[in-house]
Amino acid sequence: MTTVAARLTPGQDLLAELERLFADTGAGAGCVLACVGSLTTAVIRFADRPESATLTGHFEIVSLTGVLSPDGAHCHIAVSDGEGATTGGHLMEGCRVYTTAELVVGLLPGVRFTRPFDPRTGYPELAVETMKPEEE
Repeated sequence: MTTVAARLTPGQDLLAELERLFADTGAGAGCVLACVGSLTTAVIRFADRPESATLTGHFEIVSLTGVLSPDGAHCHIAVSDGEGATTGGHLMEGCRVYTTAELVVGLLPGVRFTRPFDPRTGYPELAVETMKPEEE
């Protein structure tokens, strides 16, 4: 595994920049290894809900985990407010960095992730393909 790291600055969209960072590597598969920082807007889709919730204020990113593919990211985030109350769910576009977001992404050699539509779930779901050395 190799890694890439970046610091996002105030106002940047966390998911859009994470996907851009990964896409710029040209890798076929990746994962979020670490993310610390803060947000002024957190857009999160909670479990079994079709719509997203938009939270505004000042939030610490206490966890970000996810799988990255050329087809897009599937990430979950947990944020805490000034009282320490924590909420989390599916990371959506629109999460705006407050002071910083420090990202470390792992790039996985020999693997390609895709997200074909799965009619059983109604969502694009992860498919893992082992690549031959000449395909990497």
